[in-house]
Amino acid sequence: MPAMNEPKLISGNANLTLAKSIARRMSVHRGMAVALVDARVERFNDQEIFVEVYENVRGEDMYVIQPTSNPANDNLMELLIIADALRRSSADRITAVIPYFGYARQDRRAKARTPISAKLVANLIVEAGIDRVLTLDLHAAQIQGFFDIPVDNLYSAPVFSLDIEHHFKGQLEDVMVVSPDVGGVARAREIAKRINAPLAIVDKRREKAGEIQEMTVIGNVAGKKCIIVDDICDTAGTLCKAAELLSENGATEVHAYITHGVLSGPAVERVSKSVMKSLVITDSIEPSALVRAAPNIRIVPTAPMFAQAILNIWSGTSVSSLFETDTLVPIYEGMYQRG
Repeated sequence: MPAMNEPKLISGNANLTLAKSIARRMSVHRGMAVALVDARVERFNDQEIFVEVYENVRGEDMYVIQPTSNPANDNLMELLIIADALRRSSADRITAVIPYFGYARQDRRAKARTPISAKLVANLIVEAGIDRVLTLDLHAAQIQGFFDIPVDNLYSAPVFSLDIEHHFKGQLEDVMVVSPDVGGVARAREIAKRINAPLAIVDKRREKAGEIQEMTVIGNVAGKKCIIVDDICDTAGTLCKAAELLSENGATEVHAYITHGVLSGPAVERVSKSVMKSLVITDSIEPSALVRAAPNIRIVPTAPMFAQAILNIWSGTSVSSLFETDTLVPIYEGMYQRG
């Protein structure tokens, strides 16, 4: 049965722009004003985090919007402390909306005497009193099993498919989707299937983390407009090298669709100077001024999808319906035209 109370949103400092956009979209969907709960999330002089909620949340269905992006530790602690404040204020249900789940790359023990930090973070979230998690494109699907609470993992593939169909209208027969490594083949194949495009793979071999020894292309990319698909772009070194390799193998254009634009260190400069015609990211992480100013970086909004997902969770209806491109067409009305 649907909840009697209206869903209430609260945000930390990690991506306040996205939180406000979600509230605006929910206002459109509900036909009534939805605003962020009035609260303050501040730091003492020693950087200790303090949270105070100014509104009554007793018995409310609360949604905490907070990606755990850079600075990951600060933003994670904000999420946990907000959740603790809501739990101690007798909120009925607390859902953590985590557009970017930090520590997701540490999902297994790749070497001896290393942690599985994604599991540790999952434990912290559950212990903080959070009842449900809503996230986007987890680095590894099995992370959902790290939680002992429900996890709804949304996918960027339906939105990216709409964007590709719109921006490559009339050119889709020339498009080839490329996975930047063997591990990302399933993700790339999903988009390739949606837009009915062939698939190629960049096979890379590493001697140690951060250093690539050799890269080869599996598939014929000559004469193709290549679209590299991945979930995370950090320093963009591998992405730019893959783009160069595709160009050397005859690709006429190289584009990239990456869900989470971490873009740390020299990433923006590398992308700007690369052979890539465009890098498309979502706003799951607050884009910096450098990212917004980059001539070949474009940002796709996730607020329409998150707003609908929150409403579906609140009303007890299907979240998996948002996995389908056709479902997102009316949600992204006015942005994309198909056919």
